[in-house]
Amino acid sequence: MALYETVLIARQDITSAQVEGLTEQFSGILTENGGKVVKTEQWGLKTLTYRIKKNRKGHYVYFGLDAPAAAVAEMERNMSLNEDVLRYMTVKVEKIDEAQTAMLQNKGDRGDRGPRGGFGDRGPRRDFGDRDRGPRRFEGRPEGRPEGEGERA
Repeated sequence: MALYETVLIARQDITSAQVEGLTEQFSGILTENGGKVVKTEQWGLKTLTYRIKKNRKGHYVYFGLDAPAAAVAEMERNMSLNEDVLRYMTVKVEKIDEAQTAMLQNKGDRGDRGPRGGFGDRGPRRDFGDRDRGPRRFEGRPEGRPEGEGERA
């Protein structure tokens, strides 16, 4: 059997208990068809990058699977029929890590960025005051252009 990772996004207006029900339903479909769920994680309600079927947020669920391709195909078919599932994606992998995924590891690390967010290697923003607030006007020339700029020969 091959190893797969599947992530699904469920609608924002269903409860966490309903998300657990979906997880059980898809796990059951997989085990009925000869596969097994090695690992399951619920990543919680997260903001989507763009709207999907009029939803701004979604419940994310991760599955680590050890199953034949036919079982994964049947699970995906049922996901596509379920109205609560917005998106899903399955990827074949070499191994499934036993440790937590990066999504759960970084969940508690958000408080160390400081008051204005993380700057990375850039450092804090510079304040230019009023001197760099838009295009410069060149006085004494029509249309505010310097000599030779914008004129046609």
